[in-house]
Amino acid sequence: MSPSVGTRTLGLTGLTVSSLGLGCMGMSQMYGAADRKESIATIHRALDLGVTFLDTSDVYGDGHNEELVGEAIAGRRDDVQLATKFAISRTEDGGQRIDGRPENVRARVEDSLRRLKVDVIDLYYQHRVDRKVPIEDTVGALAELVEQGKVRYLGLSEASAASIRRAVAVHPIAALQSEWSLWTRDLEAEVLGVAREHGIGIVPFSPLGRGFLTGAITGPEDFGEDDWRRGHPRFTGEAFAVNLRLVEAVRAMAQEKGTTPGQLALAWVLAQGEDVVPIPGTKRRTYLEENVAAADVRLSADDLARLDGIAPPGVAAGGRYVDAAYSYGDSPERA
Repeated sequence: MSPSVGTRTLGLTGLTVSSLGLGCMGMSQMYGAADRKESIATIHRALDLGVTFLDTSDVYGDGHNEELVGEAIAGRRDDVQLATKFAISRTEDGGQRIDGRPENVRARVEDSLRRLKVDVIDLYYQHRVDRKVPIEDTVGALAELVEQGKVRYLGLSEASAASIRRAVAVHPIAALQSEWSLWTRDLEAEVLGVAREHGIGIVPFSPLGRGFLTGAITGPEDFGEDDWRRGHPRFTGEAFAVNLRLVEAVRAMAQEKGTTPGQLALAWVLAQGEDVVPIPGTKRRTYLEENVAAADVRLSADDLARLDGIAPPGVAAGGRYVDAAYSYGDSPERA
């Protein structure tokens, strides 16, 4: 029996997507080498399984990921809800800059449309809010893209509550993409309530704790030399051992329920509301199929209460990023 992925609607804007999306970033960067043929096969398998909400960005692989996704969806564009992002670019010294200027909005969308080989982007996010540019100016430029038919819906990623309020005063926002999982629940303190107050859907990235909640990672030696998690605050030193205890508790509960730790963790995110559409990332069909099966895992009120006890807000040790500015980066008090 195939999993019941189904659909959900993001916020009040009417954007209907598969209830589970596919994050494509790892096919181009961050988690070690990827096989292009397998990556494309993974996207094709996702579409066959009803996972039609695909997430990419112009910064992933410096454009490579958009080109890959564009190649994979050729001939199947009508089956896909396509999301990409702009605002982050790499600097010559290996760092990153955020640019929300209206002229950058207009230039970047043209590049994304070309690489994706599409006429319109279904959901276009500002990847991070630029502190130096009023968000009203950025969203105003994005609204022009909607008027021009180049973009259907607008989104924000990792935006603070204050920025969300300012953005929706300019144009409706369909989705907020932010990290949310059993080990990252920062969103719940303030941002989640504000997003819902304004009818904005929630798209959690890293719902599997960057792979940690799958239980497949037991020590730093499990990471390849080119895997960015080797230097991540939550995967190094004492933090690793603390976080491993959380994973073991999730693993024990998953075993009782006859599911995998990753499926249990994904089911928890899916249970947070009908306006929530997680986008677990993978570059392999086997992991995709495991993730998709989470759509059929049902959690009772007692199950959810138990998981809340296992993983209350703030349970994870270590910061979310090496550079904290990329976490709610527009809000000085959170930087």
